[in-house]
Amino acid sequence: MLIFAIAIGFFLLVVGVPIFMVFVITGGLITGVYLGVPWSSIAQQVLDSLTKYMLLAIPLYILAANIMVQGGLSQRLVNMFISFVRHYKGGLGLALVMSIALFSAISGSILASIVAIGGIMIPIMVKHGYSKAFAAAMCAAVAGIDALIPPSNIAIIYSAITGVSVGKTFMAGLIPGFFQAAVLVAVSVFMSRDVGVMPRASWKERWQATCRALPVLGMPVMILGGIYTGVFSPVEAAAVACVYALIVSGFIYRELTPYGLWEALKLTVETTAIIFGLIAAASFLSVALAYTRVPQKITEVILGLGVNPLLFVFAAALVWLILGTFLEAIPNIYLTVPIAFPIAMALQIDLLQLYVICCVFVGIGLITPPVCVGAYTSAAVANEPPERVIRHLFPVYTIVLVACGIVYMLIPQFSTWIPGMMK
Repeated sequence: MLIFAIAIGFFLLVVGVPIFMVFVITGGLITGVYLGVPWSSIAQQVLDSLTKYMLLAIPLYILAANIMVQGGLSQRLVNMFISFVRHYKGGLGLALVMSIALFSAISGSILASIVAIGGIMIPIMVKHGYSKAFAAAMCAAVAGIDALIPPSNIAIIYSAITGVSVGKTFMAGLIPGFFQAAVLVAVSVFMSRDVGVMPRASWKERWQATCRALPVLGMPVMILGGIYTGVFSPVEAAAVACVYALIVSGFIYRELTPYGLWEALKLTVETTAIIFGLIAAASFLSVALAYTRVPQKITEVILGLGVNPLLFVFAAALVWLILGTFLEAIPNIYLTVPIAFPIAMALQIDLLQLYVICCVFVGIGLITPPVCVGAYTSAAVANEPPERVIRHLFPVYTIVLVACGIVYMLIPQFSTWIPGMMK
């Protein structure tokens, strides 16, 4: 029955049935039809999956990011970075990476980073000699660090599945995220070394741009510092981020209009509905896995084969990479992490290291056809055919991201050092 349900699921994906319906149908076939689990129990499981306290952070971080976009905060970040690096070879590419990295420390959403920063940077880059397709490809490749740099919606969902502390999961991605950003800076600057440069900004212009962006720069310091020191929880940090964004956008910069606030709320509701719809649908599969004990059986088989930890993480990364080519990040995580984390615990692999590896290889799926949401979003922002953008993503950016993932496999301290020092 399990094999039959999986076959039905793949068929439904191929014919274009929405992924949340695929989860409901396949999970319902196993739990409600084959196993005979009462539908009232399944409904309770769905409700429990949506009412976990830590999930409150997802809509709050999304709202904070949308308020930033509507209130002009992202524009000030971009202006500050451009003023410091625009006269260097590949300087605009460097400004793009730095802007997305800092915005990632506020937004929690990969697509929000592409829209907010890409919408500003891509036209500037095109104006100064970059091709639209290359600028969009760079934006899509770099935006994947949003899954690592806290706060991250993927981290919240991973913690909800595994039971790992959200604060520690956030901090696990900090060093890998900035390391990956540094690597992508080097690659992007090298690939755009023949593009012309802008005139050097004066120190007065840099000072003015920095002063305008200063309230924005305080936001990630407050969020990450508060979580790291234990002043507030990740959920409380999300609420603080919303209030801070409202104050800065509405009362300091005075660019957040009532219409802009309405747009931010509307976009937040739309995005949250999609994410929570997927979580609810995935809970059908959670019930199926719990009743069939598939994760435990797979763990027993793998331990019986004598698989070592490094081989397992390589295999898991390959699975995430393959599934990422046709599944979005959240469905990919809900399908694989419930099976992978019990095996990792049995093999004494740190779940924070597993999270970072998961983020990297699931993130590569955002730029890998056919379901490359990040590449499509970036292409839409640039008003460029997606196939041209995708051609610039292969092979260089893909190889670089895979290499970063291998580094995190071989050096666990990238993921575990900061969480180990947390209060």
